[in-house]
Amino acid sequence: MSVNQFPRLSSDRTTLPVTIGRIADFAHDPVVCMRRLWAKHGHLAALEEDSQRIYFIFGPEYNKQVLSDSQRFHSRFFALRGSKRSAQRRVSSGLLSMNGDEHKRHRRIAMGPFAKKAIVGYHDMVAQTSKEMLDTWQPGEVRDINQDMTEYMLRLTCSILFGLDEPELALEIGKKTERWVALNHEIGPAAFIPNADLTERYEELLESAEELEKPIKEMLRLRRAGSSGRDVLSLLIQAHDEEGGISDDQLIGHIALLFGAAHLTSAHSLTWTLFLLSQHPQVMRELHEELSKQTSGNSPRPEQLDELTVLDRVLKESMRVLPASAYVQRVTAEPVDLGPFHLSPGSVVVFSQFMTHHLPELYDEPESFRPDRWRTINPSPYAYLPFGAGPRMCIGAALGMMQLKITLPTILGRYKLSLEEGAEVNARVMSTMLFPTSRVPMQIAPQDGDFTSSSVTGNIHTLVNLPPATSQARRAA
Repeated sequence: MSVNQFPRLSSDRTTLPVTIGRIADFAHDPVVCMRRLWAKHGHLAALEEDSQRIYFIFGPEYNKQVLSDSQRFHSRFFALRGSKRSAQRRVSSGLLSMNGDEHKRHRRIAMGPFAKKAIVGYHDMVAQTSKEMLDTWQPGEVRDINQDMTEYMLRLTCSILFGLDEPELALEIGKKTERWVALNHEIGPAAFIPNADLTERYEELLESAEELEKPIKEMLRLRRAGSSGRDVLSLLIQAHDEEGGISDDQLIGHIALLFGAAHLTSAHSLTWTLFLLSQHPQVMRELHEELSKQTSGNSPRPEQLDELTVLDRVLKESMRVLPASAYVQRVTAEPVDLGPFHLSPGSVVVFSQFMTHHLPELYDEPESFRPDRWRTINPSPYAYLPFGAGPRMCIGAALGMMQLKITLPTILGRYKLSLEEGAEVNARVMSTMLFPTSRVPMQIAPQDGDFTSSSVTGNIHTLVNLPPATSQARRAA
């Protein structure tokens, strides 16, 4: 399968912010590539290879132009959609892949399970699932927190999306979705490369989609035949508007993409937040004091979530420094001007949460983890966008924040987590997500409020400035 999805160019590049290079460099290391483009060109740049371009926007002005105009800039979450009758086309045809009136209608219908009233109903499920995870931990052991958070969010997402009636089938869907999403992330970046040959991996992706579709269809059959519940799938089945409800083929796409979007992004946000707290003991002490006072070491109640102001600042800053989604792409649906560029239909435009969150004109010392900055700053929706912005902002943003605000206090109320001394922590952007590529080993101990930080190696230092380890200073004293 040869992929060549960029329109040919006619613009004179001599006066435009264009870098001639290899599009494969962006696929290989998006952050390094985008940093170089920003350093050379500023807030708007293009990477060109063989008369084909990808356009990059950095900062709130261009973010607003692109993200607020869903008519001209279409979503294309999956580069490899498959033929019209393939399972890959069906499972990748949810909200993230819809555009125009179709997207507006389905987003309106799908809002029900993510409304405030529905989200409150998931509170006890989040608290219980997090406690069940902690019951498997033992003081003194070293655990890979990234693996724990990934498995925890897999179970929690299964419960919220599918309920508790069919746990084995729900887990099967979860694990097959995990595999399908991983393949999309592994193969998708190669679609940026002109004339890339993706034949072998593409066939693997098609087979994975077929395997995923089977248990989703079975879950739909059981839900339609039985009593309705309050899980997301049941609410989507019940949802309708004046034009009717959602077909099974459409539900297949919604479920697959909702699961993929909710599972790993929340898992990575939890991992990065726990890692950053382990490296900033003063911040951890301040958070511990708030949680001890407000929740007494327990899971916060629904009415307490808005009162945990330190927790709110910690999460905002964590998702600024290390956003789970590093970039997203749009495709022009019609001719459009972007700065000095005239883009023809089919042009690929990349906006980056990571780059925007690290612009020095927006955030002082942008590579530093400083939650207290949120006492005084109030960035625009296009300057701080961990969940995106505009009419396509993540539909599950409020649910995602609730999960984080319950899970973190539950963990930190029972256990103190310390990064293993000298641990190597590496991160990489695969497709669009920023995630750990190594273990994140943490020592588990009873929570005693005495916090230190450990030395850490790895490429994490290229993404965030970390203070000196305090554990070594304490031993030296």
